[in-house]
Amino acid sequence: MHNDSVDNYYSRFVIMLDRLQQDLRPLQTALGLRSYRQELLASNIANGDTPYFKARDIDFKSALGATLGMVGADSASAMLLARTQVGHLASEGVGPYGAALKYRAEYQGAVDGNTVNMDVERSSFAENAVQIEALITFINGRFRTMQSAIQGQ
Repeated sequence: MHNDSVDNYYSRFVIMLDRLQQDLRPLQTALGLRSYRQELLASNIANGDTPYFKARDIDFKSALGATLGMVGADSASAMLLARTQVGHLASEGVGPYGAALKYRAEYQGAVDGNTVNMDVERSSFAENAVQIEALITFINGRFRTMQSAIQGQ
């Protein structure tokens, strides 16, 4: 009899953890994509003086939609090449979560072929940092709500 109550408790616990994971998966994916975009923007800024460097970025909305399987997602970013063998190279132009890497539009041509516009990159970097902070605040709020529910407050 005691073993049945432990099994029942365990199964309810597993169901609860599964629901928590399902609830947090979109936020985890969004945070991962934002972090990846931050790396790209930092790379663009770091290579601002590198001859022939082409600034790259992702379309966050399309990448998130494609990753979460939403309708209307960018079909180009949803189509990925499968790596069927360990020795196969990863497909070019596709980042984590299937995010399609795109070249940033050139605003003003540079003599050395570099397409980094520091004003655009810094602005995008700052905006993305604010979005990351907002996501972290939202996730923390979710955890506080879950903790309150678990404690029965």
